[in-house]
Amino acid sequence: MRIARRRVCWRNAIREAHSGTDLSDIERSLAFYTGVLGFAVLYTRPEERFAYLDREGAQLMIEQPTGRAFLACELAHPYGRGFNLQIEVSDVTALHRTVTDGGAPIYLPLEEKWYRAGLALRGNRQFIVQDPDGYLLRFFEDLGEKPAESAADAPRG
Repeated sequence: MRIARRRVCWRNAIREAHSGTDLSDIERSLAFYTGVLGFAVLYTRPEERFAYLDREGAQLMIEQPTGRAFLACELAHPYGRGFNLQIEVSDVTALHRTVTDGGAPIYLPLEEKWYRAGLALRGNRQFIVQDPDGYLLRFFEDLGEKPAESAADAPRG
């Protein structure tokens, strides 16, 4: 049996899916996403309390519900329970320093983590920060791939 060695690039998946999050205060969230996380505003619709953001090709829609909302249930803090958004960046260490200096709540400290994918290990340098509404954002830098000693010896995680 042959196993495909193609790597899924989450940055492209996010860009194509145009991920969106509902939030409680558009101004507070815009300040956090642009001032702390370094996203750029591509455009806004102030009358809908909506902004379309970009950071190194990862695009994100944020909005404060104003009537027409796509919600499966009532929002309660922390939003996004069970959801974390993975975003690839070119220098995760510098971003981690900026986020830490900005006083944002770090959910998972900066770490190097290798994940088993078939007979290979794929590495990330990563951290998770919590946004003002509780969404977990996992920023990572790709460390590449290396062979696992064996499937039994490879870390699971």
